[in-house]
Amino acid sequence: MVNLPLLDVPVSDYGADEDAMVAYRADGERRALALDNRGPIRFDEQGRLDPAILDAYGRHGFYVFEGVLGAEELADIERDVAELLDRAPVTKGAEIDRHGRPALGADCTARNVSWVRPLSDPLGGTSASNGRHPAKMNEPVAPEGAPEFVVQLILGSLQFSDACLRVYGHPELLAVAEAVNGADFAPFNEAVWIKHPYLGGSVAWHQDGWTHWEDPELDGDTHGFNFMAQLYGCNAANGLWVVPGSHRIGKADIKAMVDAAGSDRLPDAVPLVCGPGAVAITNRQAIHGSFANTSAEPRVTINFGFHRRRSVLGVTSGGVHNPVSVYDEERIRTRSAAIMYGIDARAQRFPHERRYVYQPLAGQEDAYRFGPATRGALKDYNLLDLGI
Repeated sequence: MVNLPLLDVPVSDYGADEDAMVAYRADGERRALALDNRGPIRFDEQGRLDPAILDAYGRHGFYVFEGVLGAEELADIERDVAELLDRAPVTKGAEIDRHGRPALGADCTARNVSWVRPLSDPLGGTSASNGRHPAKMNEPVAPEGAPEFVVQLILGSLQFSDACLRVYGHPELLAVAEAVNGADFAPFNEAVWIKHPYLGGSVAWHQDGWTHWEDPELDGDTHGFNFMAQLYGCNAANGLWVVPGSHRIGKADIKAMVDAAGSDRLPDAVPLVCGPGAVAITNRQAIHGSFANTSAEPRVTINFGFHRRRSVLGVTSGGVHNPVSVYDEERIRTRSAAIMYGIDARAQRFPHERRYVYQPLAGQEDAYRFGPATRGALKDYNLLDLGI
């Protein structure tokens, strides 16, 4: 298992709310498992995604694809994540890692490593990220001996991890992206999320999108989706929670919902319950968040998302994931190179798989062969993220 901090000290819980939190988790898992939105990725003889999957995803705003990544690939991911953490700055703001080497991303312009105080909610109730986290989550007291900060997020992960790049080029997942967003789908953003046992911070309830809420053509898929590949699996204690169907209601008043609930435990939310190698697809417009991880179980999520091309083409955006700029055809084409490198990297590692053909750059595969000579093309690629 990845070398995440494990403290040999008394650990925290939710204090007076612990009994209520335990009951809330159990009820959430029961309701999550009763939904009709989990199973393997299924295609028909023509290679089209099973319409029952699209229907369930369209109704609930998320779907759990089980058994997508096998043991061999999970081992690759685990090795890479261990290396990422070993190369991380020795503490927040440091330029070197714990071995005295230049830290991960030290030579990059883009922000790559994000930190959180143990069991804290740094965003809830603040104006950060366009104010999309309007209500504060409960913050359990950190255990005695906890570090001041722990790594929570590694952005631009495709440039640092070949295993993450290969997941990004997974043919069945890219076929799902095509089924949801069209054959000309566009990239969004990639990251590795880490919920340290006993220490992982929370992410306050939010909806991801911010540019298109007033668009007269807004629908349930306007702001795209994220894939969330699970290294060790996830549960109600360490995983993401989603309010089913909330992707279809437009911009929600999350503060009013939390106030009505009387706590951060939204009554209609359910957790993602995933085994190792499962990949959840979650609509970015769905209300979602996660609680502080007071459990002994880590969560490592390989996160990557996609958009409809028409949702990003011609849009001026940024500021959360990247500098503000215009998303024109050249910008989208340049950013889509990561998809092509991912496809080629995967084909080299898993040559028995069917290779996905990304239609916007079909026929140009020779220009995107991945290897030592082209690895540098991904440096700082996340400055071109297409955040909306």
